[in-house]
Amino acid sequence: MTFPEVGQSAPDFCLQNQHGETVSLADFKGKKNVVLYFYPKAMTPGCTTQACGIRDSKAEFADLNTVVLAVSPDPYPRLARFEEKQDLNFDLLSDEDHAVTESYGCWDLKKFMGREFMGVLRTTFVIDKDGKIAMVMKKVKTKTHHEDVQEWIKENL
Repeated sequence: MTFPEVGQSAPDFCLQNQHGETVSLADFKGKKNVVLYFYPKAMTPGCTTQACGIRDSKAEFADLNTVVLAVSPDPYPRLARFEEKQDLNFDLLSDEDHAVTESYGCWDLKKFMGREFMGVLRTTFVIDKDGKIAMVMKKVKTKTHHEDVQEWIKENL
C-alpha cells in the first residue's frame, strides 16, 4: 500500500459516525482544514490516549479552523460507546470494510508478537481547505499526537 502524496487531492469518502450520521470529506471542502487520522481499535490504551488528547484540544483545533475526523474499522455502535466512555467531542468514523482506510494506504500487513495480520497503520493526514493532502504523519506518537499536528498546522497552513 502507498499513501496519497502531498499535493494530491485527498480521496473522498462518506462514512457513518458514532451516531449513525453520514460524514463526507466534501462537507469541509472550501471551509475547514481536516485532520484525518486512522487508528486500529476503539477503547484500546494507545487509541484512547490519542483520542483524549484530541478531545482536550478541541478549542485549539477550532482556532486553527480545523476539524478532526478519526477512522477505525470498528462498527459505529462501538464508536458510540467509546465516545460516551471517554467523553469525546469529535467524529469517530466507522470503516468496517476498510475501503477508505485502503484508499489512504493505511491497511497493510502488521506484525505483533510473532503473528502477521492485516490491520490499520496508525497514520494522520492533514487535508487543506482545498481538499489537498498537505501532510502525512506516518510515525504517530499517541501521547503528543494532538500537539504535533497543531504545531505543523500553525507553521504550514
